[in-house]
Amino acid sequence: MSEEIKKNNYSADSIQALEGMEHVRMRPSMYIGDVGVRGLHHLVYEVVDNSIDEAMGGHCDSISVAINEDGSVTVEDNGRGIPVDLHKKEGVSALEVVMTKIGAGGKFDKDSYKVSGGLHGVGVSVVNALSVHMKSTVFREGKIYEQEYERGKALYPVKQIGETDKRGTRQTFFPDDTIFQQTTEFSYDTLSARMRELSFLNKGITITFTDKREVDEKGEFRSEVFHSDEGLKEYIRYLDGNREPIISHVISMDHEKGEIPVEVALIYNTSYSENIFSYVNNINTHEGGTHLQGFRSGLTRTLKKYADSSGLLDKLKFEISGDDFREGLTAIISVKVAEPQFEGQTKTKLGNREVVSPVSQAVGEMLENYLEENPNDARVIIQKVILAAQARHAAKKAREMVQRKTVMGGGGLPGKLSDCSEQDPARCEVYLVEGDSAGGTAKQGRDRNFQAILPLRGKILNVEKAMHHKVFENEEIRNIFTALGVTVGTAEDSKALNIEKLRYHKVIIMCDADVDGSHISTLILTFFFRFMKELIEEGHVYIAAPPLYLVKKGNKKEYAWNDVQRDQANERMGGSASIQRYKGLGEMNAEQLWETTMDPEFRTLRQVTIESLAEADRVFSMLMGDEVPPRREFIEKNAVYANIDA
Repeated sequence: MSEEIKKNNYSADSIQALEGMEHVRMRPSMYIGDVGVRGLHHLVYEVVDNSIDEAMGGHCDSISVAINEDGSVTVEDNGRGIPVDLHKKEGVSALEVVMTKIGAGGKFDKDSYKVSGGLHGVGVSVVNALSVHMKSTVFREGKIYEQEYERGKALYPVKQIGETDKRGTRQTFFPDDTIFQQTTEFSYDTLSARMRELSFLNKGITITFTDKREVDEKGEFRSEVFHSDEGLKEYIRYLDGNREPIISHVISMDHEKGEIPVEVALIYNTSYSENIFSYVNNINTHEGGTHLQGFRSGLTRTLKKYADSSGLLDKLKFEISGDDFREGLTAIISVKVAEPQFEGQTKTKLGNREVVSPVSQAVGEMLENYLEENPNDARVIIQKVILAAQARHAAKKAREMVQRKTVMGGGGLPGKLSDCSEQDPARCEVYLVEGDSAGGTAKQGRDRNFQAILPLRGKILNVEKAMHHKVFENEEIRNIFTALGVTVGTAEDSKALNIEKLRYHKVIIMCDADVDGSHISTLILTFFFRFMKELIEEGHVYIAAPPLYLVKKGNKKEYAWNDVQRDQANERMGGSASIQRYKGLGEMNAEQLWETTMDPEFRTLRQVTIESLAEADRVFSMLMGDEVPPRREFIEKNAVYANIDA
């Protein structure tokens, strides 16, 4: 048969029947989202979810997570221990079935687990498939059992290796670097944020997190212990620690409504942003869903009823909207659902219709009781709502002015924008550059085909402390909206961003590599996080990394991005090189800026991502708030661990 005929011969022999573990290794993104940094950390979450499920069933109260010296991760709990007896259907130990068969596990048996966490229900077998080596140790019924695996396949049958008076399961795994080619290095901050989140969502559990890769001057590992007795009430206080509350207490409730456990906590503060975080079975539902719908319905209905009966709205000349009731609100909703149905682009939107009514009723009853018992707080909340309504009307007018000036509105691009000639947004990038001087250098050094430059004058408005109409009236912010071609506010959603109109798929913040430059970068990022979050979520926002030093000797020259690189370059040149410290982008000529910071072949860009919306919200409110000590502490702590990601 000729090669051409073979290519077109689609028969039964063309169909590949992949075994479960082989399919996971061939299509890992189907199971864990991606094979980048996020997917790597998802491995840890899958293993920890098993321990959390034991805790939710009342069988476990202690979980330890450790990044080991060799880069592997160990998760151990004091639960019942995975069963090790013979599985009748498979003919091997139940532990081996759980570890090597996709879809196996107690979560599918309602008698074993009423509710379970984890987004896909794929569990620890997927972690095993994507690990070059994994070891399971089970402490059960006075005995210790063990089995090891390579890339999902058992190396030997489950064996007893000793006796013990403890119980639980210990899992240690090494991610496979042929799957996770970008990196197999776990981030302490990413994992600690998730462990903290889980401790708030599951009160009473103690989670110990240790990084054995780092030892302090006392010879001790970097470690944190997370434990919460009050659950979401404590979580609210943690998230809102840098904001000024306008009511005296966190409003909260925790009980079962219609066989659905519902936990809610909220507080109002002086800010102008709405921050609502929703969870289903410990999963952060970024896209919301029916539980969020129920929360908003209960909140709006109850507050509107109270406001109407109080007479506080009598002098208002326009209708109050749902958005007005949520300005300055920080809230967390957590529900447990036996069989969650997820929708949306990232499968993080709850679709169960039966959840709406129980959450709405629970929130309504909670608020009714609080408003009745705390009339002063009730009045303060309604006054905040009225101010929000007035500001919304002013912001609408300011926003319409921005829309008229966008490309879509025919008002033309900002005069300061030096646009590129390429028309395909996927191939275009825009640099938001600090200052006219650096902007001029960037214009000279760029590739005009696909690189646009928008100089920004000084520090843009701190949107964390500004009313929305002030944001839309700010000239620099209007220029950013207009240059990007997007607007906020549609007929369906007053806060939605029409991201399909985005003119550049790379939006690059380029500021000086000093304290002022970092502050300006943070101001711009805060603006994006509060008003264009979709840009960050869809991976369009980057931070440029200009060098700090030029090390030169004769015809040799090297750029350095930190002191270590500077010293190494100097050493390579014999130790007597001249070293130029760049105080700002303006000190570089166009050629230098191109070859270090703008040339796609050699530059380093840091993509801005959001691992945890709740943690990002807390950090931005702290960085841009009034409290100096926590801001200084954050900067000092993170300066030590700062690195440049390619």
